[in-house]
Amino acid sequence: MKPKVYFKTFGCRTNVFDSQVMMSALRDYDLTEVESDADIVVVNSCTVTNGADVSVRGYINSMEKQGKKMFLTGCGAHTKGESLFEAGKVQGVFGQSEKMKINSLLSTPNRFYEMGDLNYIDDAIVEEFVGKSRAFIKIQEGCNFRCSYCIIPFVRGDARSMEESQILEQVRRLAGNGFGEFVLTGTNVGSYGQGDKRSIATLMQKMSLIRGVRRIRVGSLEPIQINEPFLEILEEPWLERHLHIAIQHSSNTMLKLMNRRNRYESDRELFAMLHHKGFALGTDFIVGHPGESDAIWEEAMDNLKGLHLTHIHPFTYSKRDGTPSATMKPAVNGTVSALRMQQLNGIVHHNNYQFRQHHASLPLDVLVESGGEGIYTGLDQFFNKMVIRSDEDLSGNWITIHNYEVENDHNTANL
Repeated sequence: MKPKVYFKTFGCRTNVFDSQVMMSALRDYDLTEVESDADIVVVNSCTVTNGADVSVRGYINSMEKQGKKMFLTGCGAHTKGESLFEAGKVQGVFGQSEKMKINSLLSTPNRFYEMGDLNYIDDAIVEEFVGKSRAFIKIQEGCNFRCSYCIIPFVRGDARSMEESQILEQVRRLAGNGFGEFVLTGTNVGSYGQGDKRSIATLMQKMSLIRGVRRIRVGSLEPIQINEPFLEILEEPWLERHLHIAIQHSSNTMLKLMNRRNRYESDRELFAMLHHKGFALGTDFIVGHPGESDAIWEEAMDNLKGLHLTHIHPFTYSKRDGTPSATMKPAVNGTVSALRMQQLNGIVHHNNYQFRQHHASLPLDVLVESGGEGIYTGLDQFFNKMVIRSDEDLSGNWITIHNYEVENDHNTANL
C-alpha cells in the first residue's frame, strides 16, 4: 500500500494552484483529502502576515504531535523554513521552484533544505483540481512593485509570465474535464505579459474562445492595470461582473508611505466608471500601518464612501522584518486597529447589501460549489454568496436563478 499524502494549503489562490501542481506530480504516493488518514503532510505556507506565520507553525506543531511526517514549502519556507528545519519540526523544506520534484523529495531518506530558484517559470500542466468546482490558472509569478510593507517580492521574485500556449492548453484540458469557471491568479496578475507585447486582456479573450469556458475571473488587479485593452473587454459576457482592484488604502498620505503607485483621485474615477457599468467592486485594504493617525483614518473612511466598494479583503498591518515599513513610526495600537477594521467592514457590508438590493431584478448565474442534505451554496456573477434549498443534488452545477431573497449576508433561493 502506498503512503498517503495530505496537502495543507495556506494563503492565496497561487498557493492553491501550486498545491494542485504537486498533487498532479505524485507517483509513488496516494493523495488523501482526509487529514487524519495521512502518513505525510505537505504544508504549502503563507507568510504575508505574522498571523499567517503563527497559523503555519501552530499547524505544524499539531501535526507533529500526531506523528505525521512533515514537509514545508510555499512563501513561509523562505522566511521561517530555516528555523523550523533547525528545530527538527519538518523532514524537509523546499522552495516553489522545486514542487515538480515532490515525488522524489518525499522519498529522500535524509532531511533536506532546498530553496531552489526565485527566477523559475512554471511549465506544469494541471488537468484537475481536487475538491474544487472552479479552476485556478496561474499566469505569472513574482512582482516588480516594491510596496513598503510587503515581503512577497522577496519570497516570490520579480515578475515573469507563463507561456501563453501553455496557459491555453491547460484551460483546454480543464474545460474538457468539466470546469467552466476559471480564476486567473499569480503574485501580480495584471503584470502578465509586460515587456513582451502581451496583455491579460488578450489572454482572456483567447481563453473565452475555448469550448466549455463559461466565466473568467481575475484574482486581483492594480488600478494602473485597468488599461485600454482591459477596458475593451468589460462588456464581454464571459467576464465576471466583479473586479477585485487592490488599492490598499484610500488616503494619499498613507499611499505615499506605503510606496503605492495609485492615488485616491484616480481610484475614485476608475471605480465610479466600473460601478456605472454594473460591476461589483472589491479591494485589499491595510488597517493600522505605521503613521495612520486618527485624522488620516477619518479622511480615508470619508474617501472610501466614494469608491462604491461591495467586497473587502482587509488586513491588519503586520510588521515584516526587512521591509521599509518595519522601521516606520508611530505604530498604531492593536485595539485601535481592531476598531478601525470593524468600521471598514461595516461600511462595505452595507454597500454590498445595497448593491444586492439594487440588482435584485437581475437573474443570477450561480456555480454551486458545495452542500448536501437539501442546502447548497455557490457564488454568482457578482461574487456574492447564494444559498439554495433544493431536494436535487446541485453540487458542481451551473444554475440561473430568477427568484431569490436578498438577506443580510447573502441571497437565498428555493428550487
